[in-house]
Amino acid sequence: MCGIAGFIDLGHGHEPDLMMLRRMAAAIIHRGPDEEGFFLEQGIGLASRRLSIVDLADGQQPMFNEDGSVVVVFNGELFDYPEVRQDLIERGHIFRTSSDTEILVHLWEEFGISMLERLRGQFAFALYDRRNRTVILARDRVGICPLHYSKQGEKLYFGSEIKAILASGKVEAKPDHRGIDHIFTYFAMASRRTSFEGISSLMPGSCLRIQWKDSSRPASVEEIQYWDIDYPDRGDEWNPTNQQAMEGFGEAFEEAVRIRLRADVPVVSYLSGGVDSTTVAAQIKRIRGSSVPTFTIQIADPALDETDRALLAARTIGSKPTIVTLDGRAIANAYPELVRASDCPVVDTSSAAMLCLAKEVHRQGYRVAMTGEGADEALAGYPWFKINRLFRLLDAGTFRPSLAIRRAFLRLSSSAVPWASARRTIELAGGPYAYNDIYGMMTMSRRMFYRPETFDAIGGHVAYEDLSLNYDRIKRWHPLNQGLYLGFKTMLPGLLMNHKGDRPAMNSSVETRYPFLDNKVIDFCRGLHPRFKLRGLTRDKHLLRLFAGTMLPSSIADRPKAMFRAPFASTFFTNPADYVGQLLSRESLTKTGLFDVDAVTRTREEYSKHRWLAGRRLSMEMGLTAVMATQLWHHTYLGSDLCDLPTWSMPAVDLSRPPVIRSSPVERAVAS
Repeated sequence: MCGIAGFIDLGHGHEPDLMMLRRMAAAIIHRGPDEEGFFLEQGIGLASRRLSIVDLADGQQPMFNEDGSVVVVFNGELFDYPEVRQDLIERGHIFRTSSDTEILVHLWEEFGISMLERLRGQFAFALYDRRNRTVILARDRVGICPLHYSKQGEKLYFGSEIKAILASGKVEAKPDHRGIDHIFTYFAMASRRTSFEGISSLMPGSCLRIQWKDSSRPASVEEIQYWDIDYPDRGDEWNPTNQQAMEGFGEAFEEAVRIRLRADVPVVSYLSGGVDSTTVAAQIKRIRGSSVPTFTIQIADPALDETDRALLAARTIGSKPTIVTLDGRAIANAYPELVRASDCPVVDTSSAAMLCLAKEVHRQGYRVAMTGEGADEALAGYPWFKINRLFRLLDAGTFRPSLAIRRAFLRLSSSAVPWASARRTIELAGGPYAYNDIYGMMTMSRRMFYRPETFDAIGGHVAYEDLSLNYDRIKRWHPLNQGLYLGFKTMLPGLLMNHKGDRPAMNSSVETRYPFLDNKVIDFCRGLHPRFKLRGLTRDKHLLRLFAGTMLPSSIADRPKAMFRAPFASTFFTNPADYVGQLLSRESLTKTGLFDVDAVTRTREEYSKHRWLAGRRLSMEMGLTAVMATQLWHHTYLGSDLCDLPTWSMPAVDLSRPPVIRSSPVERAVAS
């Protein structure tokens, strides 16, 4: 993995500012501490920070094709690059390196924009065709690697992280109330909207095509969606025997793990002890014949500690485990760094635990970690899928008692949220799917904590409107697949890949890889009959458990799903760190003007005095954490002196080291 940034003049082709590009690159040096590289031409500037994992000797960026007409900066990995490289050689292309980056410039020559459909990996890149005056900014299918951009008049700035764009000095940090509302809707930023006004995320499975037609007009900017997960029509799903399903899944999964072991540095694995991460680690051992080191988080709370499960899994596969023990205070201490790394408020405290885990991986000298994320999204692993199926069993035709149950729960949990508002959210999501129920708990806190002025700034907008859901296709799918689709559009790119994946890991220069998110694994699982995903009301990830049983004992393969959680309340509201009280003080809440000061103060006081209903308690904990995290983000990036913590500042550039400006082989030959 690496970090990329750049500048594009859509208008008259001004010369890029090299010092600006150096600041942008310096802002994301943690993503690529090994090397830097720049490309400058009239109207465009590209910057790269490299984390060396593949082709350590000659994978420097920016990288060019044979004649220098195509140049690219790349963040990520293309795991099938040896096979693609060989195919391109047979087509007549000439390679100078063994890097996966180089296949991009040749794929562009061969296939143009349709190359995106062929890429198998996790990536974000900027490619410039100098002959056709075309720039492509692209992001992988499910949003593993981030890419952000901001259009300021006829200037466009982009970067792997928002802080790179802010470091340009040309984009002002302002809050986007509708973006912040995403945090209070589905825990994370999952659409093109960010918490910064005027800064967008490129959507997963999408690209921006920027093209100059002639010198008299600005370049056109077109967003193109090249991929979206698509399920079979209900009744058309593949319904094989258990053995056929296991063989097909096993073939796809084995290949996904095998190609993700390709690296010129050692690979380790995260291990929670659940079936997902243990299956990944066991498959690694099956392929290599020996286990890799594993890393496990221990939460110092008996109700959340899963260490015994992880140690059993480690013994079963014969790996050497490292245990990172964290309590609420350690998580609270890590939170300011987490928010700074994520460029947005973060609600899920387990994200801070993941940041600490990556620090330990880095401390031990590793750069690549395999993880088990994605299995729950592909195979219905979360408990809310079971609850949703139970609700649907109660419904018959137009008789929908499940909606009455939801309405009653809402009334008991939060009288401040009108049912009409909740009903509209369900409609915008395409139906009462599994994720609506868990997201609904978070949405309650909006009505409780927002000031009227915050609602006015949102203007009646609902976060689901930003998701670009495929309603025409949704209504033709099985209800379980409908719910899975919403997870692929929200929780996966937002919470898992951003707040718990890329940002915490790359903050410590660690690349995380996800076999369950391989193209072939996703394609295989999406086409399967729902019975292989959720069997009855109790057995989630049925196919994965069948497959895991070929490598692991039933005590692991059939182990019930346990959500990895870190403490909410004890982290911030029981013996809180000093900055928490400062951020939630009346003075600080008044300065930001986002939240109802009395409501926040009253809820904090009530928290320690009352035993609320379980749903209301969890909703309040998440809501208060979201308020605190938003205040922390505001302090970090927008100032206002809300607490004693440091704020983000423009990065310094090491002027004693000259910038590495790269040119094409042809240009170097001419110059010599």
